[in-house]
Amino acid sequence: MTKAAVRAEAEAIFAAFQAAGAQPVEADILLPAGTLLDLYGEDIRARAYVTSDPLRGEMMLRPDFTVPVVQAHMAAGADPARYTYMGEVFRRQEHLGPRASEYLQVGFEVFDRSHPEAVDAEVFGLIAEVLAPLGLQAATGDFGILLAAVRGLSTSDKRKSALLRHVWRPQRFRALLDRFAGRTPVPEPRLRLLERLAAASPEALMDRSGPAIGLREPEDVAARVAALIEDARTPPIDPDEAAVLDDLLLIEAPAGEALARLEALAARMPAMAASVQRFAGRLDALAARGVAVDRLPFAAGHGQSTLEYYDGFVFSFHADDPTLPPVSSGGRYDALTAVLGQGHSIPAVGGVIRPGLVAQLKGTA
Repeated sequence: MTKAAVRAEAEAIFAAFQAAGAQPVEADILLPAGTLLDLYGEDIRARAYVTSDPLRGEMMLRPDFTVPVVQAHMAAGADPARYTYMGEVFRRQEHLGPRASEYLQVGFEVFDRSHPEAVDAEVFGLIAEVLAPLGLQAATGDFGILLAAVRGLSTSDKRKSALLRHVWRPQRFRALLDRFAGRTPVPEPRLRLLERLAAASPEALMDRSGPAIGLREPEDVAARVAALIEDARTPPIDPDEAAVLDDLLLIEAPAGEALARLEALAARMPAMAASVQRFAGRLDALAARGVAVDRLPFAAGHGQSTLEYYDGFVFSFHADDPTLPPVSSGGRYDALTAVLGQGHSIPAVGGVIRPGLVAQLKGTA
């Protein structure tokens, strides 16, 4: 694959996004790591290149464009706004394979306070149009429905926060849900620990354990002990509510069929109702753009292993070759604008295309 061929595909996609009304923007390649670590936690270190600068502190090679584009918009952007960008991103890989550690990315981001479902359809429809000659398979999901279901659980705020924190880690999320629902036994070592914690004060236990050698202060240890005891005393999640989450995560069907199943689940858990209504409105907007929603694949768990800022509609486009990563992916990230907006927020959605894969599939590389 030649860089010239990939660059040519990138320029064509970049031009298409500009023709659709997007303003071209740039972003630094070397970004402050602190912001990204605050957003994603320490897990991002396994997927990014991190280095230390003697003047600027810990820095990270750009893992994607969304965060710097959101920061720039929230600092000085006008509403509404449409942006496009083109440049390299960097993702660390632990094993040799088809996934590149450096590749070109072209993106389209929309910040708009009106009709979010119509804007979702605009972004998805534009990317589908750009990629139409490749005959790719679309995949869609909706994190908003899953997040609403978790927030609607009749359990402690701490347990809901733990589940929300791990929504993007399917195995951890499932393990937590099973534990909080009382479907998996508490491991014997944890039971013994809880017995010891309940039998004496944290201060007494620390005194018996010898000199402190860690960095945690005694009050931090005491707070952790209190949290463990509180969690152990929290009743299991209601079986019917846990079953709703189970049924939700099993939904994998054409979007029109999925809507009927989601509406049935919303009747059992009303906290989901507003998100399901937005899903229905999005299908109407997609249909108005000519998307065959009765055949559009939908999976409630789609995108669970993506970067952790999506909180609504998510989508991707895939080639028939299962060894290739998605040619395009994207979604809605309203909450991210609030985190980076210093007191302000705006609904936002975007998507990216990998021109290297486009060139490969076209045979132009």
